[in-house]
Amino acid sequence: MELRVLRYFLTVAREETVSRAAELLHITQPTLSRQLAQMEYELGTTLFEHKGRRIVLTPDGILLRRRAEEILALIDKTEQEMGHSGEELQGTIVVGHGEISTMLHLADCVTAFHKEYPLVRFSFFSGTGDVVKERMEHGLIDVGLLMEPIELGKYEYIRMEQAEHMAAFMRPEDPLAGKDVILPEDLVGKTLILPTRYQNMMQNWMGPLFQEDNALFFTNLPTMGGIMASKGQGYLLTIIGGFPFLDPGKLTMRPLKGCEVLHSVLAWKRGQPSSPAVERFLSFAKCFWSIDEAS
Repeated sequence: MELRVLRYFLTVAREETVSRAAELLHITQPTLSRQLAQMEYELGTTLFEHKGRRIVLTPDGILLRRRAEEILALIDKTEQEMGHSGEELQGTIVVGHGEISTMLHLADCVTAFHKEYPLVRFSFFSGTGDVVKERMEHGLIDVGLLMEPIELGKYEYIRMEQAEHMAAFMRPEDPLAGKDVILPEDLVGKTLILPTRYQNMMQNWMGPLFQEDNALFFTNLPTMGGIMASKGQGYLLTIIGGFPFLDPGKLTMRPLKGCEVLHSVLAWKRGQPSSPAVERFLSFAKCFWSIDEAS
């Protein structure tokens, strides 16, 4: 299967019409149709099905789209790493991270590194720790800022000193905004917006006071949950650092008293060959956080 045909496939999957995709790819519609038919023949499956005037992906087509995106992203990343020469350090470093307060420290490190190596580019990917780890496993992310608890057996890492605290986010005029801290009993009977990854943690914090029927909204990243809380749709329980630019006129937060304190790590795959830019950045990061050797 040629990479060119994979790009054709992704274009058709995005446009949902062969004719429009052919225009964007600057090839004829019959040529594109033949390429897709040949791909289906080679794979022994049907990738598209007709829905009115549109063509949509079958389950096998959805799987191929995911794999094709990963393959092409890895190819593009490799070409960027291999395509630079000369004495000045160049390349692209892909950094994955959750929406946590340690992002601010990571940004400080990247800013300081970029001053010394201005030709190096950074590509940031936001996602939960599980998603970031999966992309690291496939070589699509070089370095990940991951929230513990997380299995780190395959990784080298720098543990961040800054603690991550949980809080309840709500409208500023909400009655609970008048409290200094939030206790589990304060949320009894209240609609909750929970982070999917820390749902069990929040249940453990509330203990027998937790009412499953009141957990009506779930988010993998906090932004949408914050919007729902600002609309008065519930109390978002999440990491304080998930909102570095909190608008106090729309949303306020109060810490959860007695809730578990979390930490994060900057991790990279153990024994995986890296580009010179990534290697230099890892060395820089260890020095930046005054660590001579990663754990």
